[in-house]
Amino acid sequence: MKEFVLISPERCKGIFDRVLKFSDADETEALIAGGAHQLTRFANNTIHQNVAEEGCVLSIRTVYGGRTARATTNKFDDASIRRVVEDSASVARQQQPNPDLLPMPGPQECAPVERFYPATAELTPEARAHGVREEVEIARRRGQTAAGIFSSGAAMQAILNSAGLFVYHQDTRSEFSVTMLGGNSSGWAKANSPDVRNINVEELALRASAKAALSAEPVELKPERYTVILEPAAVLDLVGFLFYDFSGLAIHDQRSFLTGRLGMQLFGENISIADDVYHPLQSGAPFDGEGMYRKTVPLVERGVVRNVVYSRQTAKLMQAEPTGHGFPLPNEFGEAPMNIVIAGGDASVDNMIAGTERGILVTRLWYIREVDPYEKVLTGMTRDGTFLIEDGQARRGILNFRFNQSMIEMLSKVEMLGPAERAAGEEAFEMVLPAMKVRDFNFTEVTKF
Repeated sequence: MKEFVLISPERCKGIFDRVLKFSDADETEALIAGGAHQLTRFANNTIHQNVAEEGCVLSIRTVYGGRTARATTNKFDDASIRRVVEDSASVARQQQPNPDLLPMPGPQECAPVERFYPATAELTPEARAHGVREEVEIARRRGQTAAGIFSSGAAMQAILNSAGLFVYHQDTRSEFSVTMLGGNSSGWAKANSPDVRNINVEELALRASAKAALSAEPVELKPERYTVILEPAAVLDLVGFLFYDFSGLAIHDQRSFLTGRLGMQLFGENISIADDVYHPLQSGAPFDGEGMYRKTVPLVERGVVRNVVYSRQTAKLMQAEPTGHGFPLPNEFGEAPMNIVIAGGDASVDNMIAGTERGILVTRLWYIREVDPYEKVLTGMTRDGTFLIEDGQARRGILNFRFNQSMIEMLSKVEMLGPAERAAGEEAFEMVLPAMKVRDFNFTEVTKF
């Protein structure tokens, strides 16, 4: 990986020294980020695209008497650095003073996390093509058609300011997603990890292929309330709509479903949720957009909403302790937990199916939209592997359902939990969470496929 892309800590400090040379602001902050990303895309059992991109950015925030603004460049020569500092200063001086703006934080100390894996950073197009070939051969042997992506990359980020702050993090990322298509059915599987060696392409392909085979010739069922088994990807894309509400500013502005509900028993006693950047299955930097290190925060304990997260500014506004979950300033969102861990149980999906007399198995969901933000009612559709369970077995595929379901109600009716795992979906950021068996899940319509 080129040093230009993964800028070293020493070079970051050198860049910031040049920034300070051109700044006359009361306070100056620099966000430096760089990375490379490669993607192999395939469809109809053939690779049809391989792309790679790399780049770096320098984002400068200046402060003049409570006025602040940000400007960004992707050039690092002296003329460009001078220009971006001047642009930030020019815009900042035109702002109204913000009486709530805090001084920039000074040096921070916290244990680092190791999320950079050379095997991922050095993954070649040939290696990704080899992985694609494995799953295409499975599809061809079974008379199916495969489509999906295999991606990898590496990135770094650093925050420095004139108060002496310097934080630095680098990591890698890999992802494999496959959809297997039959004549009138489909199956899907996906995984991602900082370490590409954790992605078993063959296992994912076999899983998606088996789902496509079992869901062939789907039948129509009456839409009503069913016991439902949600695989981790389906759980993730549903509960992902909850966590931007676990924000002190969202509660202060009365736009969170938790407004007036802190300390209440909202969910079942088997639901415990934390924000924990240090969990071994998590990813990302251990610091937030201001350079504050993230604290581990218990959000829900045995169904009771205990805490939300706070940026520095929101914490002062609400007389609370900052938790290190803010976004880069200036912003209107405040903060959010981004490293969600939902405690799991010991029931496998197979155990859940075996203990279900009649129900629905859901692989994934899509086109999810919020209907009622206070009760967290969501609507969306099942996709790529929806099955009827009878007498402890997944018997056959069914036409997909549309659902209208409150997340508060759903998390109050969880009967079984699988082991927590790193899950990847399509509608939310990655989390560590379990599969769930839920009673009385509300399906409202049948789709035409």
